Amino acid sequence: MRRRAARDQQRLDSGAITSPKDLENLQREIASLAKRQGDLEDVVLEVMERRESAQERVGELTERVSSVEAKIADATARRDAAFGEIDEEAGSVTKERSVVAGSVPADLLKLYDKLREQQGGIGAARLFQRRCEGCRLELNITELNEVRAAAADTVLRCENCRRILVRTSESGL
Repeated sequence: MRRRAARDQQRLDSGAITSPKDLENLQREIASLAKRQGDLEDVVLEVMERRESAQERVGELTERVSSVEAKIADATARRDAAFGEIDEEAGSVTKERSVVAGSVPADLLKLYDKLREQQGGIGAARLFQRRCEGCRLELNITELNEVRAAAADTVLRCENCRRILVRTSESGL
């Protein structure tokens, strides 16, 4: 467009065109080209501004992505450390359980394991202040009297959830 405007201006300045009508048309064309060039330059400036704004936004988003990735890496490291601790604790608890299980009668251990499987991992529950901590229900007076009357080595079960009741000094008996 600039070349065309320069060529037309050169033709106008050279004096080769003598017809007033042709001169007027050429001047209008040069003015039209100048206006069109200005419009295109405005569009180019607007595009450049939007591009600059988009590049700034890309920079901001890149920083945010880096920040989030760092947080993810930190959380993953903490999670892995927690898994390690849990695995270690599970190993030590399993060893402790095997030691304790050796001192428990086989039939009681079999009952406990069966109940544990049926009850979602909890086969025995503490009797705390006259309440079974397995099902969270308070034992009625008849059940409490039966628990009180039972010998210390008797295996007692909750009437509601069927778990083995573990009596302690806090049982409320």
